[in-house]
Amino acid sequence: MSKKYVDLETLKYLLYDIHSLENLLSRERFQEHDMESLNLFIDAVKEFSDRELYPYFKEMDETPAYHKDGKVIVHKQVETVMRKSGEMGIIAASFNYEDGGLQIPFSALQAAVYVMDAANNHLPGYPSLTQGAAELIIEFGNETLKETYIPNMLAGIWGGTMCLTEPQAGSSLSDIVTKASPTAEGYYKISGQKIFISGGDHQYADNFVHLVLARIDGAPQGTKGISLFVVPKKRLKKDGSLEYNDVMTIADFQKMGQRGYCTTHLGFGDTDDCRGWLVGEEHKGLNQMFLMMNGARIAVGRGAAAIAMAAYRTSLQYANERPQGRKLTSTGKKNPTEKQSLIIEHPDVRRMLLLQKSIAEGSLSLVFLASKYQDIITTATSEEEKEKYNLLLEMIIPIVKTFPSEAGAESVDNGLQVLGGYGFCTDFGLQQYYRDIRISSLYEGTTGIQSQDLLGRKVTMQNGKGLALLVTEIMHTIEAAAKEDDLKEYAAVLGEKLKLSEKVLAHLMPFAMKGNYERYLADANLFMEYMSIVVIGWLWLEMAVDAKKEVANSDRKYSQDFYESKIHTMKFYFKYEVPKTVSLALSLMDDRILTIKQDKEYIL
Repeated sequence: MSKKYVDLETLKYLLYDIHSLENLLSRERFQEHDMESLNLFIDAVKEFSDRELYPYFKEMDETPAYHKDGKVIVHKQVETVMRKSGEMGIIAASFNYEDGGLQIPFSALQAAVYVMDAANNHLPGYPSLTQGAAELIIEFGNETLKETYIPNMLAGIWGGTMCLTEPQAGSSLSDIVTKASPTAEGYYKISGQKIFISGGDHQYADNFVHLVLARIDGAPQGTKGISLFVVPKKRLKKDGSLEYNDVMTIADFQKMGQRGYCTTHLGFGDTDDCRGWLVGEEHKGLNQMFLMMNGARIAVGRGAAAIAMAAYRTSLQYANERPQGRKLTSTGKKNPTEKQSLIIEHPDVRRMLLLQKSIAEGSLSLVFLASKYQDIITTATSEEEKEKYNLLLEMIIPIVKTFPSEAGAESVDNGLQVLGGYGFCTDFGLQQYYRDIRISSLYEGTTGIQSQDLLGRKVTMQNGKGLALLVTEIMHTIEAAAKEDDLKEYAAVLGEKLKLSEKVLAHLMPFAMKGNYERYLADANLFMEYMSIVVIGWLWLEMAVDAKKEVANSDRKYSQDFYESKIHTMKFYFKYEVPKTVSLALSLMDDRILTIKQDKEYIL
């Protein structure tokens, strides 16, 4: 099997050259690491992924996780990935030394797990969710909770999950009803159900540590009354043995994609003996959960970006090997006696491949940008620096989660089209990538939720300070590009799109100021698409500025073709994608109200 599912050159170029990972290593937290050690870490993960993830990609789709006799049965590679993620330090990578971690930059960890995602997106979620659950216990839990759970979680022996969603509440966390009743023994009795719990049960973990949102008896209504609890599947007895904690696996959801990544329905307290332990303060559960929400949304974008890359690499390889048709002659006719052309020679196929490339690589750059901001926040040397990068991260988080998910699906769809009829057949991986990536726009808040977050919260936070900081960052790149003769036209175009976004917001803001938030947010998804195109255009222009300098550098790190391909793809993105902002702006500023329910109900 081909292992060309990821472009390591582009990954390292973006991580090291564009987003300057080396600059972070001078910070105290990362001083024990250097570029060589981080390179070795990423390369080791690539070798591991080649051997233990990629070969099972198709097999895990064909033999999905399933529920039987109260248990979830998953593919045997789940055990390998969990154990090896513990042994290799992947789960522990970003934690402090004193907590059993390696203090590796978040950016480097995202690069490594991106490789795993691209190799087989059904597997990395198991250790990643364990890492996320451990993060909450380390940050907010007492010493007893840390000592009881963290070592086995970081070793990949115990799994971890996040239990938010309930059957009747969906994404509306203010409506959760899972109960937590205090006892004299110091624990709480937990009762309720949670659905869509990724990695919630399987035969290859000795225990599962569920982080559960629930309401303590008498808690306030809404999100202000939610608390966070550690609820293990098996609780630890005084003699060190484990006993069942009344956590029942009711079902495993059968899905269109990511079929090897189990998604469970859990029941707590069916026999009134489910015990949970409060994490941190009462009624602070949602705030605590949001500690990991930015990381979780970056992870979703990272996974979608990786699937888009793997699909691009697959369709690119196919296009370079598949002969079909012949090039048109100057008369507009084909010569049937000529040798068939490879389909990569056809302009329409090249258009689709360039679209895939622009989305896949642009998405990866976006993920690394967010990861860099996260690293700066955790190592900030002043409150001013921390506030600046926290605002920047908050501004782009909805885009990081949404663009790779939505545009990534479009990218994979185009890859499927490159393969033609074979793209629809199970012999090739494009149909599986197409099914797998579709969940990304639903994970951790749907596209509609992310869009309302961007326009409703992030644009308006601190009177627009976050948006102003982002515009300033974009302007730095525009100014640099304007100094290059063959880039200045693209700098001007991006500047025009920023001005147009100001016009759009000037049209929308009065609705918010008058309290008409339904009208203000009615087309938030269009604003998300607009801003996503602008931000990705910025990142491509940033790549082009760097590539332009390196083309003229005789001591360049990569080939001239490598750098020229970045410039060419930037030009493609500005020709084919950036103009879409015009129609989006027209729709956003159109005063016709067609989606808000009026006095007269129209039949849909």
